[in-house]
Amino acid sequence: MQLNYNHLRYFWAVARDGNLTRTAARLNVSQSSLSVQIAKLEQRLGHRLFDRTGRQLVLTEAGQIALEHADTIFASGDDLVSTLRDSGQPRKQVRVGAIATLSRNFQLDFIRPLLGRHEFDIVVRSGGLDELLGALVALGLDVVLTNQPLSSALQTKLVSHLIATQDVSLVAPPGLVSGDRSLPRLLRDYPFALPAQGTSARTGFDGLAGRLGIVPQIVAEIDDMAMMRLIAREGAAIALLPPIVVKDELASTKLVEIAKLPGVTEDFYAITVQRRFPNQAVAQLIYPGRFTTSPPTAPTDHSHSLSSKPPK
Repeated sequence: MQLNYNHLRYFWAVARDGNLTRTAARLNVSQSSLSVQIAKLEQRLGHRLFDRTGRQLVLTEAGQIALEHADTIFASGDDLVSTLRDSGQPRKQVRVGAIATLSRNFQLDFIRPLLGRHEFDIVVRSGGLDELLGALVALGLDVVLTNQPLSSALQTKLVSHLIATQDVSLVAPPGLVSGDRSLPRLLRDYPFALPAQGTSARTGFDGLAGRLGIVPQIVAEIDDMAMMRLIAREGAAIALLPPIVVKDELASTKLVEIAKLPGVTEDFYAITVQRRFPNQAVAQLIYPGRFTTSPPTAPTDHSHSLSSKPPK
């Protein structure tokens, strides 16, 4: 016997509300009818989906699994309608995920071409990379922004677009560094706040210090660019950052660029999932106006595309 998707939708509604009475009122059906629909789904699946705690319904382990599948199924349905409907229909939603540690200035630059365009609703969601990629695969997001490259295990499902490679600088408040600003002296004499290991900027910095034979004094390792920005403003250490992260502070001279690091860069990626009908607004963000070539019509492999120029 095949799954009855009406039963699944009723279960999905109750699971999201956590309360049978509230769901019945919202859907304008009786509680008994709602209970019957869920009971039929439980019978079909062979597992109890809810435990009752007082007046609240709490998902069982089987219920959690069913909810995850229901989220994916109904998100796919919404995406189908959104993708294939006529352009004259209501506003098109663009759902962007960004790792929580990513520069807010960079995120703003990415979505800026859509700001003020009334045909688009822009949703920006922050979170961990694994969480966001899961939502992307489930079609709950259209694109994920990150400064971390994909692991080889994920490259069969996802497409990684290198959308910007930015130079990285040493920045600090005015007056923190005096006299000789040569790189060997800076690395020997001053404390540093650095990105966490694994990022392209940190790898480049460690390689540069190693070639100079210097072990720098590292007082902080931070994977959150917003926190790194605050550390730099406090003046406790020289920070290693792409200038875009602190462009407002540099413009107001609250921070100054102490030195550029030759060959040390930070890479920024837009991750998409391979789809027959991709969100065209996202394709416009990744390609036209940012790239010198047009987007491929059906990407089938892990790809890297380099921006003609980095965001401001």
